[in-house]
Amino acid sequence: MELFLEHLLCIYHLAVKPFLNQEEYQRTEDIVKKFENGIGKELHQKLLERAKMRRNWLEDWWLNVAYLDLRISTQILCNMGGPGPYIEHYWPPKEGTQIDRACINIWHTLKYWDLLRAEKVAIERSGNTVLDMNQFRMLFCTCKIPGLTRDSLSNYFKTEAEGECPSHLIVLCRGRVFAFDAMHEGSMLTPPEIFRQLRYIQETCYSEPDGPGLAALTSNERTKWAELREYLIHLDPKNLTLLEKIQRSLFVVGLDDYSPHATPEDYTELTRLGLAGDPTVRWGDKSYNCIFFSNGTCSAFCDHSPFDAMALITMLAYADKKIVENEGKWKGSDNVRDIPRPEELVFTVDSKIMNEIGHTKELYYKKVSDLQLVSYAFTSFGKALIRKRKLHPDTFVQLALQLAYYKCHGRPGCCYETAMTRRFYHGRTETIRSCTVEAVEWCKSMLDPSESNYQRLQLMHKAFAKHNKLRKECENGRGFDRHLLGLLLIAQEQGLPVPDLYGDKAFTASGGGGNFVLSTSLTGYTRFSGSAVPMVQHGYGFFYSIRDDRIVTTCSSWKSCPETDAEVLCRTLFQCFHDVLQLTLTAQL
Repeated sequence: MELFLEHLLCIYHLAVKPFLNQEEYQRTEDIVKKFENGIGKELHQKLLERAKMRRNWLEDWWLNVAYLDLRISTQILCNMGGPGPYIEHYWPPKEGTQIDRACINIWHTLKYWDLLRAEKVAIERSGNTVLDMNQFRMLFCTCKIPGLTRDSLSNYFKTEAEGECPSHLIVLCRGRVFAFDAMHEGSMLTPPEIFRQLRYIQETCYSEPDGPGLAALTSNERTKWAELREYLIHLDPKNLTLLEKIQRSLFVVGLDDYSPHATPEDYTELTRLGLAGDPTVRWGDKSYNCIFFSNGTCSAFCDHSPFDAMALITMLAYADKKIVENEGKWKGSDNVRDIPRPEELVFTVDSKIMNEIGHTKELYYKKVSDLQLVSYAFTSFGKALIRKRKLHPDTFVQLALQLAYYKCHGRPGCCYETAMTRRFYHGRTETIRSCTVEAVEWCKSMLDPSESNYQRLQLMHKAFAKHNKLRKECENGRGFDRHLLGLLLIAQEQGLPVPDLYGDKAFTASGGGGNFVLSTSLTGYTRFSGSAVPMVQHGYGFFYSIRDDRIVTTCSSWKSCPETDAEVLCRTLFQCFHDVLQLTLTAQL
């Protein structure tokens, strides 16, 4: 990552402008100058020294600060989820298909694990640039472990060349936990064999009382979960062996009794239950949970610390492609070998743990019932028509979102868009701050009836150009949010006072320190859309995928905040899509 203090402060200075009046802006200008000529220089020097000692100066810091140091319920507030698009082709919602489909989906996922172990997954590129593939190691056999002050991340994945890799799956069903090996005598279980294992689990669970639902404990605040985990281990050392079995597993399969409504145009209920459904059929700390619902729909649910969404989407897209190629069926042998039955992981629990599980579920449902989430497809047009207008599709959505927010709230909305920095060794993300001076000028012109369309179009092209430039800079390590974080962490590490820059109104008002009102992410030009909760109480979470003929958007907000409404923002946005496209057409007449 290139570290130019002058460049950094110059772009920071511009980024905060939309949120300040003249007097505040003047004050920020003085603070920035003072920082640049004083403590900033010293901190920057120290950061350069740190960068000399490491291939990625940010990596361990980012993991700790963005994820492992958090003490909130990361399962509710940080995890990400997303519905499977299979309902759009061979698997429309249908009762009685849950494990038929699950076994095929699991098998294709296992085949991807096999490719990763054999190091046969194609290296991804952006243009001609090779992208770092390290995050793919984290898709399987990875789990976060709660700590009293900081969590840790355990990864047990190994390629064939590196040695043995765990090969068992965990299945959660009706409060109980089961495990079975995905390999038998050196070869992978087939879908009919996986089906037999899942049916055995289902029949066992349906004919007997529910289990304790221990998985719900992962949704606690982190220190509380760490204490309960310690308590469980002291209660019976065997519990540690069982917890480790879950931690080491390839991934978690959740069998959920719900039948969420889902259509290609409305993924709302499926997305909501995938992100914030039954806490006993997901292990919040696992890097990948695949939740299968009673009507054969399914959703992914992931801890965010080990990877970003695009690594997961690459894997899911592989499985989706294979499911389509095989028309949603298994076309191989129905022969089922004599494989050992799944083993139930029976934890030793006492009344304290049972009470805690009950209490945790209560808190969980209270929090997630406050979540408003909508997931709709905008079907009037998509990437094809936007490209035809010579516009960048991602920028198109981002600027339309700025306009929609401005329309709903009457002011600019500080916005975080994820940029991928995988051109760098172990790179993850940088922040594109979409709410630029140019975007705000354009929004104002769109809402001013006295403005001509010609003028609006000029301003729109300026806003597009600015956003495209920012994206390129961020992807090439020339953004500023991670750099500013680095300077702050160096100061904290050295026991120096926090520089004024970070206490300035401009820093927080523009989104710094995790205060972005719009937290957004493009899940690629794929069939997969994602979801996450807002970053702040008065904000929105916004995920979108852009296809040739449609834009699928997922928007979340908190019901307890009177000024935000995900449904209204989403509907306004769809109108803004039309407005932006219309503008490019009218101006040509």
